[in-house]
Amino acid sequence: MDHLIQWSLRNRPTVLILAVVCCVWGASTALKAPVDVFPDLTAPTVTVLTETPGMVSAEVESLVTFPIEVSLNGAPGIRRVRSSSSVGISIVYAEFEWGTDIFRARQIVTERLGLVADSLPDQTGEPILAPISSIMGEILFIGLTSAKKNPIAVRSFADTVLRRSLLAVPGVSQVTSNIKFG
Repeated sequence: MDHLIQWSLRNRPTVLILAVVCCVWGASTALKAPVDVFPDLTAPTVTVLTETPGMVSAEVESLVTFPIEVSLNGAPGIRRVRSSSSVGISIVYAEFEWGTDIFRARQIVTERLGLVADSLPDQTGEPILAPISSIMGEILFIGLTSAKKNPIAVRSFADTVLRRSLLAVPGVSQVTSNIKFG
């Protein structure tokens, strides 16, 4: 270390030139670097939505969510499968390895859903893939309650009026309604 300091003191112009070159190189690299205010820190994820009218959350979990999870487990590139079951809806998240092309991931999930579609209950809607978006894009959760209306009327309002209004807002890619009693 002493040798480096002594050499730097003897060769001040060389050290100064190297410092300027390093600063210019660093500044040019910084200016070329892409800047993202909200970088996406989530792995590529495909979301599967399945509407299950008339089913309670326990039925949704055992008859719809679990078979979809089982069909996705072990698919190429999937590192984790998560889910959420509620009254009338099943949401399954298939998280892929970093760097996986999202369109290839969606193709894999679509192929796996084709294998399980026949085993789902008859009243279950066809599983659909949610639009391509990031978990970082979840901006707002809204809760609706009413002392005068029954839960079915509140759900109907959320599905027919509120959901459509929110989807009409520029930049909104997905609105998922979810009802919880109690």
